[in-house]
Amino acid sequence: MVDSYVFRYMREEDIDQVLEVEHASFTTPWSREAFYNEIYNNKFAVYIVIEENNKVIGYCGTWVVIDEAHVTNVAVLPGYRGKKLGEALMSKLMSMSREMGARKMTLEVRVTNHVAQSLYRKLGFQNGGIRKNYYSDNQENALIMWVNL
Repeated sequence: MVDSYVFRYMREEDIDQVLEVEHASFTTPWSREAFYNEIYNNKFAVYIVIEENNKVIGYCGTWVVIDEAHVTNVAVLPGYRGKKLGEALMSKLMSMSREMGARKMTLEVRVTNHVAQSLYRKLGFQNGGIRKNYYSDNQENALIMWVNL
């Protein structure tokens, strides 16, 4: 049940736990420095975490630039997947982005990641195009998706 989880802004002291989620979720995970820079140096960045019993079990982030939000990453620990937590994170991020003035949101997703694509479509995202060879680990194409907020 999503109600038993806590959503809040990501803080520097969350980075170790966020890195656990990141490494369990992506073949080319972001570094500690990348998250530090997002928190402190990127004025466009907004990151939130989801916690259970003070443990970070997922996170997501976006860059809100003028009236557009660009999702950077969404991830949930493997043991917590299938519980609608990714959907809850994305819904919260969409709402926060709207409150910050974003009118549209975009993201890239691997063309083979049908589970994520299904989630994004459920939230109203539509296909917008392909970025060829987008992912550095295997040169897989990315599907660009958009939604009006």
